[in-house]
Amino acid sequence: MSKFSKLSASNPRVWVIVGVGLAGVLILAEVQRRRIKAKSSVKEDFGAFIERFELLPFPQPPPPAARIPLSGLTFAINDNIDVKGYVSGHGSTDWKRTHEAAEKTAIVVTTMLRNGATCVGKTVMDEIGFGILGENSSYGTPTNPQKPSHVPGGSSSGSAVAVSAHLVDFAIGTDTIGCIRVPASFCGILGFRPSHGIVSTIGVSPNSQSLDAVGCLASDPSVLHRVGISLLQLNPLEPKRTRRMIIADDLFQLLKVPMQKTVHVVSKVTEKLSGYQPPKHVNFGQFIASNVPSLKKFCEESTSEQNGISNLKALSSVMLLLQRHEFKTNHEEWIRCIKPKLGPDISNHVWAAVNTTQENVRILYKVRMEMPAALQSLLKDDGILVIPTVADPPPKLNSKKSLPVQFYDRIYALLSIANMSGGCQVAIPFGKHDDSPISVSFIASHGNDKILLDTVLDMYASLQEEVSTISGSSPLPFTNGDMDVAELLKEKWIIGSMSAECFAQLLGAFPSSRDKGWAMLPAYKGKQWNKAISYYTEAIKLKETNATYYCNRAAAYLELGCFQQAEEDSSKAISLDKKNVKAYLRRGTARESLLFYREALQDFKHALVLEPKNKAASLAEKRLRKLIS
Repeated sequence: MSKFSKLSASNPRVWVIVGVGLAGVLILAEVQRRRIKAKSSVKEDFGAFIERFELLPFPQPPPPAARIPLSGLTFAINDNIDVKGYVSGHGSTDWKRTHEAAEKTAIVVTTMLRNGATCVGKTVMDEIGFGILGENSSYGTPTNPQKPSHVPGGSSSGSAVAVSAHLVDFAIGTDTIGCIRVPASFCGILGFRPSHGIVSTIGVSPNSQSLDAVGCLASDPSVLHRVGISLLQLNPLEPKRTRRMIIADDLFQLLKVPMQKTVHVVSKVTEKLSGYQPPKHVNFGQFIASNVPSLKKFCEESTSEQNGISNLKALSSVMLLLQRHEFKTNHEEWIRCIKPKLGPDISNHVWAAVNTTQENVRILYKVRMEMPAALQSLLKDDGILVIPTVADPPPKLNSKKSLPVQFYDRIYALLSIANMSGGCQVAIPFGKHDDSPISVSFIASHGNDKILLDTVLDMYASLQEEVSTISGSSPLPFTNGDMDVAELLKEKWIIGSMSAECFAQLLGAFPSSRDKGWAMLPAYKGKQWNKAISYYTEAIKLKETNATYYCNRAAAYLELGCFQQAEEDSSKAISLDKKNVKAYLRRGTARESLLFYREALQDFKHALVLEPKNKAASLAEKRLRKLIS
C-alpha cells in the first residue's frame, strides 16, 4: 500500500500538505502581481528614471522684475550629474556602489533652479557614459516612445525618453561623442550640444575633457531656446544678424532618405524667410581635407569611399582615440580595481580604452586644435552648417552584434564635426521616413551658440510645416485636442480653400493670462503655445490685415517669454487697429519684460485712454510710475 493511501481528511498531515500547497499558490500569485506591477510602473515612465526626487526652484524676485525664464518648467538630469545628498551612478550600479553621495549640486543644476525650473529626478544613461545606443544592463533600456522595439540612443537615453514621452519639459544631459544628439535623433526631439567649455562641467563626472559638453533636450523649440540661453547665461536681447545656410551635400549622400525630405526642406524655408542669404552648398569632407593638414596621417586610401567621406572617417578615428586616451586617464584605476559588471558591448569598449596605450598623443591634440580654425574659416560668425544628425534609423533592441561596421563609421563621421571643432550643434526632428525618425542638424562655429539657437527658433515652425506638407499630412496637427477638428485639418485642401474669417473661427478667441475666459482652441487648452503661434501664422498668411491675429499671436509669444516677437506683433496689430486695447496691453507687458519701462508706461496709458476702467492697465501704470520715479 502506498504511504499516501494512509492519509485521510482526519489526518493532520493532510491539512499540513494542503496548507503548504495553498501558501505556495498565494506566494506565486503575489510574485506575479508584483512582477505585473513592476512592468506597469516601468511603462508609466518608459523606464527613463533611475530615481525620482524634487528640487524646487529658487525664490522668484517680486514685481516689477522680469519673469524668470524657466518658471513652471520641469526637468530631469543624467545620472552622471551631481545632486547634493545623492550618489551619481554614471549609469552603473557598480559605480554607484563604490562612490559617495555628492557634497554639492552641479553648477548646471543650480543654474536651472535659479532660473525657475524644478528638477524631478535622475535618468538612465549608457553605463559609464560609454555608448551611443542607450542599452543599459544595470537598469534596463528606456523605451523609445517613437519606436518602442528600437533603441532610444545614448548615452543620454533616459533624458531623451523622458522628454519625448512628455514626462518633463526638458532634460540636461552630457555629450561626449554624440550622447545628446543621437538620442534626440532616435527619439524625434531637439538636442543641443553647446560650444565646448562654455557650460560649466563642475559636478559632472568626466568622460573625455576635450570632448565633453553639457547640453539639453526638449520637444519644444521655445523651451530649448530658453534653456539654452539660461545654460549659456547669454543676453536674449542681442540683435539678430543675417545668416548664411551652408549645406554639406556630400554628407547627405550618406542618407537613404530622399533629398526632398531634408535638403530641399531647408532650402525652401531659407528662401521664404527674411534675414537669410540664399543657401550655399559645400563638399565638407574635401573642405576638411584641405584645411586640417594633420588629419592626413589618419587617412586611409580607399577606392570604395568618396575622398571626402574618407577624411571624415579619419576625423572620427581621431575623436575615438582621443576619447579612449582621456577616459583611461580619468578612470583606469577604478576600472582595474573594481572590474565592474557592464553590458558586453560597453565592457569591450571600456577595456579596450584601458588596455590601449596611445603612442603619439600630440597628433590627436593637433587635429583637435586645427578643426576649430577650419570650421571658423568656413562659417565665420554668421554661417550655419546643415548636415544629417545621423545616417541610419535607430537599430532594433539587442541588435548590437549584428550591426555592420559601416553603421558606426557613418554615425561617428557625422558626430565628429562638432566634437572635434568644439562648435555648437542642434539636432532638429524632420518627421519620419519608413516609420523611423529623421533628424537634421544645424552647426555653428565655437561661441556662436546664440545665433544657432535663434536660427532654430526662427526656422522651426516653417521647417515643420514644410516637412508635413511633403509627408502629405496636416502641416499643423493637433496632438491632444478635438479629434474632429484634427481630422478636418488633415484635409489640406480645406485650409487652402477656407476664408481667413473661417480659419479664425476655427482658431477661436485666445485670451492672454490677463484676460477673462478660456480659449477654445485645443492647443491653447493644452498650453501648447508654439502650436498656437503656428496656427495664427497660418491665419495671418490668409489675411495679413487682421489686427486680431497679430494680437493673439503676441499673447502666445508672451506665454513663451519671447518678448521681442510679442512686441513686434503687438506693434503690427496697433498699426492696423489704433483702438486695439489688448494690443497696447500686450506690447506694454512685452516692453516691461524687456526693461523698457518708459515705453511700457506709454502703452498702458494708451490702453487707459481707450478703456478708462481697465484694471490691468491701471495697475500696470501705477506700478511703472512708482518704479520710474
